[in-house]
Amino acid sequence: MSNVIESNLRQCDELAVIDDDARSESRQPLGGWAKRLLDLMVASTALILAGPILVLIPLLIKATTGGPALFVHRRIGFNGKAFDCYKFRTMVPNAEEVLERHLSCNPQAAQEWAANQKLSCDPRILFFGKMLRKSSLDELPQLFNILRGDMSCVGPRPVVADELQRYGAASHEYLKTRPGLTGLWQINGRNTTEYSHRVLLDTQYVRTWSLRRDLSILMRTIPAMMKFDQTS
Repeated sequence: MSNVIESNLRQCDELAVIDDDARSESRQPLGGWAKRLLDLMVASTALILAGPILVLIPLLIKATTGGPALFVHRRIGFNGKAFDCYKFRTMVPNAEEVLERHLSCNPQAAQEWAANQKLSCDPRILFFGKMLRKSSLDELPQLFNILRGDMSCVGPRPVVADELQRYGAASHEYLKTRPGLTGLWQINGRNTTEYSHRVLLDTQYVRTWSLRRDLSILMRTIPAMMKFDQTS
């Protein structure tokens, strides 16, 4: 009798998991079709306007540093789905090795990295790469991520799997939407803020989303990009 009960309980658990998966698959990203339509319009227009720059930057990267012009990194998107996030390469080819060596030799840098996943003086970043980061031009290839549906124009910055753990209970809010090319973090201090404040801004964005607010954030993004002291 006990075996039958245990078998029935296992079947119920399996059905519950399948039901959860089905609901997860059917869930729509934050903003639905209205936000997606805005993404397509803005990203398409931006790609047309930025066309010459998108051609010039890879040529400059090749000429000044050699190696690939594009950096591809796995990030976590809507509903926990991983995707390839595109950026222009701003670091040395052996960036992971350089970072590990730097952190092992510099306790203060290791503490800074543990707190914010950023370094004020990052030995991995190339000279031309620093210029790209200061101007945020390194993120232009993410316009293609938006067209593909991996990202949105506005939303939380895309994170790696290990980084998502730092969101704690707020990770559920992050997973409700597509990551964004810009967002509340970019127009509210960016790298001058602590990581916990970034999580708070991302949570606030998801809970209070509106199309009007997305438009407001987009309009405030360009002036924020001019504040070079707030970028890494």
